[in-house]
Amino acid sequence: MAVLLAVAMTASACGSSDDAASVIAETTTTAAAPETTAAAPETTTTTTASTTTQPPRTTIAAPEEIQPDPAEGWELVWSDEFDGDEVNQENWTYDIGGWGWGNGEVQYYTDRTENARLENGMLTIEARQEKFEDSFYTSARLKTQGLQEFQYGRIEARIKVPAGEGMWPAFWMLGANFEEDAADEANRWPNVGEIDIMEWVGREPDLILGTIHGPGYSGAGGKSTWFRQDFDVSEDWHIYAIEWDADGIRWFFDNELYANQTPDSLGPRGEWVFDREFFIILNLAIGGTLGGLVAPDLNFPVHLHADYVRVYQAIES
Repeated sequence: MAVLLAVAMTASACGSSDDAASVIAETTTTAAAPETTAAAPETTTTTTASTTTQPPRTTIAAPEEIQPDPAEGWELVWSDEFDGDEVNQENWTYDIGGWGWGNGEVQYYTDRTENARLENGMLTIEARQEKFEDSFYTSARLKTQGLQEFQYGRIEARIKVPAGEGMWPAFWMLGANFEEDAADEANRWPNVGEIDIMEWVGREPDLILGTIHGPGYSGAGGKSTWFRQDFDVSEDWHIYAIEWDADGIRWFFDNELYANQTPDSLGPRGEWVFDREFFIILNLAIGGTLGGLVAPDLNFPVHLHADYVRVYQAIES
């Protein structure tokens, strides 16, 4: 049985927050648990050529193919099916660095194939335990900023998250006008807006988190919903999506609606800033305010796999 938890405090995939470990205590409702598909095969490794060192290549099989199937009144306007030989530079660029990203994360994000690559028809983001610059872990954070940006639609991805305490994968969006350390406050987080389509942490393997952040409701004060399952989410592939329009944002897990935020749901807390273009982000963070401590016995490397990212929009009449 799935349990819906409305949460008052949460960490943000972008900005700083208070410790979120104490946050799960609110009114609950219930909903039927989504069906799951067969678990993917165990991960093994081989090697392949690289421009730097030779990254291990996972041999996890991609899940059974799902063709784009827009609902009536919708059309597919963009997708990345991750079927090529390398990450499509017309769709994705990278955030690079190891400064904690406002959340106390411990990884250094790189653009190396060791940390992000295409294989077996999917995107693999690999977190590694290794000394790199001033960090002891590496990973990747890919974004469509300046390349593919969208206002409204159904934004959907099929993802398999990695097991393990300290893992913090996310599929999310930021306002297209976002600039790190921008002189204009309007272009800074949280004023640009943030939509967390999916966050998940290894220390709470049966919970999925969907959140919005904006001016007056950011970091620990973001508007969030935890969706509890009766299984470990990391054991299988799942579809994470939002449907977003001028009336609000609705969150789905395996096509089951579990959360809804509207301009009215903010009350006096702040301004609704989700009426502009946003870009998409996929990342695998390690540790941090929401991820928590990394399990000392965690077997690195670990992997976030994405089968596709798709954007549908309403057909104009």
